[in-house]
Amino acid sequence: MKDLHTLDAYRLKDDERRYYGVNGDGGNGIFKVFVGGKSFRVIASNGGGWEHISVSRQNRCPTWEEMCAIKDMFFDPEEVVVQYHPKKSEYVNMHPYCLHMWRPTEGEIPTPPSIYVGV
Repeated sequence: MKDLHTLDAYRLKDDERRYYGVNGDGGNGIFKVFVGGKSFRVIASNGGGWEHISVSRQNRCPTWEEMCAIKDMFFDPEEVVVQYHPKKSEYVNMHPYCLHMWRPTEGEIPTPPSIYVGV
């Protein structure tokens, strides 16, 4: 994940203090970012061997294109992140219009050869 201090202009410090009691740091925080003139709430966190962002809108899920743009804001271009579809027994939904991106801090996420997707 990028150093989140680079996104301080988008940081929601009042929300961070209300929810966590402190302002975020270089790997954690709450942000309001814009893609195509639309605002998104992003909560970034790291710990337990994972970097994570949750991305939400008030009235709909983010599109693939919007998630790609936000991924580029929070992660380096060559970092692989994933959106998991968990087992039904472990599914948690705390917001109907929220999607998540994850990246382990140790090791690489395996990816299939790009030729499997197309030329």
